[in-house]
Amino acid sequence: MIYPSIDDLIETVDSKYTLVIAAAKRGRQLRNGSRKTIDKVYSKDVTTALHEIEAGNIEYERIRDGIK
Repeated sequence: MIYPSIDDLIETVDSKYTLVIAAAKRGRQLRNGSRKTIDKVYSKDVTTALHEIEAGNIEYERIRDGIK
């Protein structure tokens, strides 16, 4: 079972695509030395990013609605 669950994570962002981009970008930031916003230590940066998103510690801003 995956934790945090996708259903819980989708409630904090507007779509699953936003979740993927936010987790990937945050994971890269963590790998490059950014400070963690949660106390628990996880073995992978993307897992840490997903837990930060679930906790509401990560904010994002959409700059475009999409390509038409």
